[in-house]
Amino acid sequence: MKVKEIMVGRPVTCSPDTNLGAAVELLWNRNCGFLPIVGSDGKLNGIVTDRDICIALGTQNRLPGEICVGEVATGEIFSCALEDDIHTALGTMRKERVRRLPVVDGDGVLQGILSMDDVVFHVGAGRGRAELSYEEVVSTFKAISTPLAPLSISAKSAAA
Repeated sequence: MKVKEIMVGRPVTCSPDTNLGAAVELLWNRNCGFLPIVGSDGKLNGIVTDRDICIALGTQNRLPGEICVGEVATGEIFSCALEDDIHTALGTMRKERVRRLPVVDGDGVLQGILSMDDVVFHVGAGRGRAELSYEEVVSTFKAISTPLAPLSISAKSAAA
């Protein structure tokens, strides 16, 4: 099963200079938690999540209209291609601990989004056999959802 058979095409996007207020409105209206950031050439420049926005608004003491998504976007982008096998894409999700992957073509132009929601709806689908097993999807969810060790301040450095 290929990514292109499962992904959602034509996702809502924003540009690097979209302010956080406008980005939140897009997330709200489209009921999503992830916005690809694309340039005027359609190429994927970054991503911004609802979490990125919340952290920015909670730490920067600035109004949403004063902060651009380009300032708070997730640094490293993990993506997949239209022709990638779904198992390869799930491997990337597990390894990088992400719930969504932008789907790009060979030139880096955004073609769609593959999310774990899309994957779940295709579990057990296939031509006479399950191409995507429940076990593989559950193991991916577990890998993505396993909490990272919390950051802690040692008693020694806290006392300093």
